[in-house]
Amino acid sequence: MTEFITAPALTLLPAVDVADGKAVRLTQGEAGTETFHGDPVDAAVDWAEQGAEWIHLVDLDAAFGRGSNLSLIKRIIREAKDVSVEVSGGIRDDRSLETALDSGAKRVNLGTAALENPEWAASVIAKYGEAVAVGLDVRGTTLAARGWTEEGGDLWDVLARLEDAGCARYVVTDVTKDGTLQGPNVDLLRQVMDRTDRPVVASGGISSLDDLIALRELVPAGLEGAIIGRALYSGAFTLAEALDVAGR
Repeated sequence: MTEFITAPALTLLPAVDVADGKAVRLTQGEAGTETFHGDPVDAAVDWAEQGAEWIHLVDLDAAFGRGSNLSLIKRIIREAKDVSVEVSGGIRDDRSLETALDSGAKRVNLGTAALENPEWAASVIAKYGEAVAVGLDVRGTTLAARGWTEEGGDLWDVLARLEDAGCARYVVTDVTKDGTLQGPNVDLLRQVMDRTDRPVVASGGISSLDDLIALRELVPAGLEGAIIGRALYSGAFTLAEALDVAGR
């Protein structure tokens, strides 16, 4: 137990996924599997008040190419004081990236654009540095794009290209685990961390405090944080309990 207590801390990022102005959770990223969890502003403010250092904010409508929740995202960032916000979903060009950062986001998470437009991705990685992370959303070793509805290439080929571009951080999601409460894909995380010296954030499947303990053990290998969604919303554990286990 002493060894665990002295292990480096794991940063937790409660997720707030927004669709049609509401806070929702999806299962395996599929449209039509939404469960609704009220007002996303209330959710974000609640996580901030409970001690979250970061919030992972996803515009699902932008990710699926069916609209935008920009005004709501701006309000969330404004009202969730003293917390850093990472914005994901539909950031595919200079305008959407700059709009997200201008809205107060500390970091943006590129998805499809990093796969479909590698030259642009490399240019914004060079320009914005730590403000840009890339989401590696994976089924097996095949990346998922366009709101996880299309294939986006081989994970290892894309990772090698992003490493060459100097990507600052990766958010790694096993799509088959996301929203399922079946536990994170530790093997996948280890494989990614073996191929990069950059920090990695885990996403998908976290269901228990034991999962967080297992992820914290990966911090020395390069795991920086973990995004938590359904487990918090379903009451599997509280954010206070999770932060305690994570060492924050």
